[in-house]
Amino acid sequence: MRYLPHTEEEIRSMLQAIGVNTIESLFESIPKRDRLAGPLKLPPPLNEIELRQLLREISRKNAHGEEWASFLGGGAYSHYIPSAASHLIQRGEFLTAYTPYQPEVSQGTLQAIFEFQTMAAEILGMEIANASNYDGSTATAEAVLMALRLNERPKVLIGRSIHPEYRAVIETYLNNQRVQIETIPFGPEGTLDRNFLKRNIDDKTACVVAATPNFFGVVDDVTDVAENAHQHGALLITTTSEPLAFGLFRSPGEMGADIAVAEGQSFGNPVSLGGPSLGLFATLKKHARSVPGRLVGETTDQEGKRGFVLTLSTREQHIRRERATSNICTNVSLCALAATITLSLWGKQGFQKLAQTNYQNALELRERIKKIANLSSPFESTHFNEFVIRLPKVTSGVLKKLQKEKILGGVPLDALYPELENSLLICTTEMNSDDDRDRLVRALENL
Repeated sequence: MRYLPHTEEEIRSMLQAIGVNTIESLFESIPKRDRLAGPLKLPPPLNEIELRQLLREISRKNAHGEEWASFLGGGAYSHYIPSAASHLIQRGEFLTAYTPYQPEVSQGTLQAIFEFQTMAAEILGMEIANASNYDGSTATAEAVLMALRLNERPKVLIGRSIHPEYRAVIETYLNNQRVQIETIPFGPEGTLDRNFLKRNIDDKTACVVAATPNFFGVVDDVTDVAENAHQHGALLITTTSEPLAFGLFRSPGEMGADIAVAEGQSFGNPVSLGGPSLGLFATLKKHARSVPGRLVGETTDQEGKRGFVLTLSTREQHIRRERATSNICTNVSLCALAATITLSLWGKQGFQKLAQTNYQNALELRERIKKIANLSSPFESTHFNEFVIRLPKVTSGVLKKLQKEKILGGVPLDALYPELENSLLICTTEMNSDDDRDRLVRALENL
């Protein structure tokens, strides 16, 4: 990034233009106790060569996939990204996350969003999809708000097996609304407790939020949950952080979901210090006007030429505030474009093959780990590409031992689910080699 400093004279000129004397006066609204009193603790100035060397040295402290075997999942997944995808999103006409305010001028951008919507709808098995949300958690929370708008009921049932951070985002969204949230526990198989659901769903329930695959990697066929919800006039929302699973298992639409959302990071976006992410949001055509965000449609112009238009945009900037469905102002369009290009390069057969590879690798690894003395898998269910393993020792100690062998052994569940003490969530994708999995098994055998 270029650094263009200002001269003292330029700074004085700018301050004079806005009617203040010092830069400090711009921050008077911030209490003094919260302001930095002295200069930042930085090393002395370096020339460009020295600076690059320093940053390279700092970056070597990171554990990265080139040297480490990573079995981390839990909401963010390392998948192969074709080089063409990374190259194409760098083109100048795409290198912005923002759709212009005269959207029909940007036919290429609109077509990319249209193609993304089509793929998202097909993957989730729904009739329509929007132009994406920020991430899987906000997409899930927006789905709950949409169900509350459609049903006007005060109660929401949320599965404890959905991503814990997604649950936290939903609770934040609903914090100041008169909505009763009830949590559905998970049963011994790691799936939704159907008996609890039957006892607690009623005519005040707006929606049931279920995950498949859920946070434990368990594939939970929620067809019966959809039927139960519909019998009581409630909607079923499905969510997942790994929609690649739908290349192998039944989609939410096939299971009867009314709204299906997902995290789309797996499609062409790297695992990079917590982001970037994008949310997939799909539903039935009859709910189109209640969808948050925007939808791009296909049409023809007066000469019969194919074109794309911003069909629905239900945020307050475009319509009256009280009719807005969301205040979301952008849709991480560059991430959605990366997903679109990656999915087009994979193709349908590639998508299914990748899903099969992920499933098979995880299944074999899980069976090998289960044979190790004192290790067990608490959920004997169908998993996709991650699973839970219970350890005989405290997870923090085990993870430290694995790190000495350059292995990131998984996500500890103790803090998120106290009832799963000494348990790890282990994920393996096509990015883990046979050698990686062998190393993990050997390391666990030597605990």
